[in-house]
Amino acid sequence: MPYLRILCLPLLLVLMASNALAEGFAMTEWSGRGLALGGGMVARADDASAVAYNPAGITQLPGVQLMGGASMIAPHGTMESWDDTGKRTNFVLPAYWFLPHLYATWQLNDQWWLGFGLFSRFGLGNEYSSKWPGRYSIYNVNLQTLSANPVVAYKVNDWLSLALGVELMYLTINMDKKISPISPMPGVVLRQENDMNLQGDSWGVGFNAAAHVRFNEQWSAGLTYRSQMTHHVTGKVKFARQDSPQGPALGGAFPALPGLRNSDANATVQLPDSAALAVMWKPLPNLSFEVGTIWTRWSTYNELNINPDGAPHSHQQKSFRDGWNFNASVEYWPLDWLALRLGYWHETPVVNEKYADYMIPSYGRDTFTTGVGFKWNNWTLDFAYALLWIHSLNYDKSAARDRAESAPGRPSVLPGKTRSTYADMFSVSIGYKF
Repeated sequence: MPYLRILCLPLLLVLMASNALAEGFAMTEWSGRGLALGGGMVARADDASAVAYNPAGITQLPGVQLMGGASMIAPHGTMESWDDTGKRTNFVLPAYWFLPHLYATWQLNDQWWLGFGLFSRFGLGNEYSSKWPGRYSIYNVNLQTLSANPVVAYKVNDWLSLALGVELMYLTINMDKKISPISPMPGVVLRQENDMNLQGDSWGVGFNAAAHVRFNEQWSAGLTYRSQMTHHVTGKVKFARQDSPQGPALGGAFPALPGLRNSDANATVQLPDSAALAVMWKPLPNLSFEVGTIWTRWSTYNELNINPDGAPHSHQQKSFRDGWNFNASVEYWPLDWLALRLGYWHETPVVNEKYADYMIPSYGRDTFTTGVGFKWNNWTLDFAYALLWIHSLNYDKSAARDRAESAPGRPSVLPGKTRSTYADMFSVSIGYKF
């Protein structure tokens, strides 16, 4: 049937998409309507994307409902840095990243509902020229997650619903950096510049719990919790040129250098837990407002250690701070088939400037969102656009160093700051009610 072919499109996107982008880890671009409302779907929770935003809300959905689609993110930005040659201006390379989503809900009876979601909760991506001054820290990083989230919801009574789910998350990471050359004096080269690539993946398991409360026809509230998730990443480290260990040089004035060999590698990534709380007010049947907040325990992301078998280990201090997202939205249906939407969210900084590096060049974000929705018969179609403005991050105070691979006096993170960093975001979702 035609609509089944349309709703299978997100599954193809899941298989085709190779990267996800955000200027931080946490993501909420889980549907066209959800993006247009700035994530204001925790208290509303009245379409199939509630599986991601607040699964307890699926008790508002009769019968069987499906939704699928994708979001696209196009980043823009400038990195200013100072090295031996003076001020250097570098641009984020043009890229377009896709985040697919797919949801299904099924009403079993008057009290029990089942739901399933496929969406991305964490991701980051930045790419610079391989010759930019910060290449010894990183010049390309892509981290993608894809979560499969079955849930069960129970309608306790007319005003309270509860839900519990299991989340199975797949994580992939691809990172490129340069190994700095070592030349302690003119004419003496102990090591030439080299390329290092890290690739790895991991599976993690977590859970989520939620509640939805309908006080009356005008007021409702939602609460969602998602657990921490630990990923033990395994993969490969590869170098453009491999070399063997070298003993002390220049009469012992320079220490021994470990070899750079292709090898297996492992790392541990601790993804944070989060809690979302929101309240919705519906003064008219065709008008609703929602305000909410999301707390994310980023302080669990204390460090990133990469341990290859045949190369120097990399220990990177992070010491992130817990983050808050404050959001507000309005939805208005001037016609039975047309919805107009506006939203806004503000995210507090999570990066610790003392250990700032180039993986996440962000120091808080503001996002302005808008969109339209169409409804005819059993179909819905939602479009959204969002402008994500990323606050400037200053690297002047950063003590970040790749101690294992940077030569003395050659820092991997240079003084400087980000400037004019933003992203255009688009999203589309198609839904069908059986």
